[in-house]
Amino acid sequence: MKNTSIMIVGVGGQGTLLASRLIGHVLIEKGYDVKLSEVHGMSQRGGSVVTYVKYGEKVYSPIVDPGEADFILSFEAIEAARWIGHLAPEGKVITNTREIYPMPVISGAMAYPENVSEKLKKDADVISVNALDLAESAGSGKAVNTVLLGVLSKYMPEIEESAWMEAIEKIVKPQFVELNKKAFLMGRAQ
Repeated sequence: MKNTSIMIVGVGGQGTLLASRLIGHVLIEKGYDVKLSEVHGMSQRGGSVVTYVKYGEKVYSPIVDPGEADFILSFEAIEAARWIGHLAPEGKVITNTREIYPMPVISGAMAYPENVSEKLKKDADVISVNALDLAESAGSGKAVNTVLLGVLSKYMPEIEESAWMEAIEKIVKPQFVELNKKAFLMGRAQ
């Protein structure tokens, strides 16, 4: 069995680490060997964050090399563009359409690139989702991570919806469980 590689990329504070914990939980529960690795930039200050998740029968390293990611789950389109070189030829990018401006854009030193998701679609299989609107419809803009997990789950048929729900119940703080379940299902419906 071939190992599957997932990169979760975003900006500090978006919930990328919770997303990786949920993915890891469902995969371990299904009996896969799972390796996770987190790489933080200036995550406390809105910097780039990437988490690697690899699973299969036997995984020796969590690191995802260029050209190896089966999925890039991107919480912000520029982060998808930053990591696109890691996507496997048959891989998929699932990206949030929300723009989060880095400091050079905020300070006026640079302009935010236009049509990032559309440009990515020229070279990759990209699924763009307005995860913020869906998360807000579920009850909180902070649930973008579980909306995007819901989208990703459609491409992981080996994991039943009930396993994702159980992971949310076990890992998410009790007061946020129902909100995250709703957000997950809204993403899954995309």
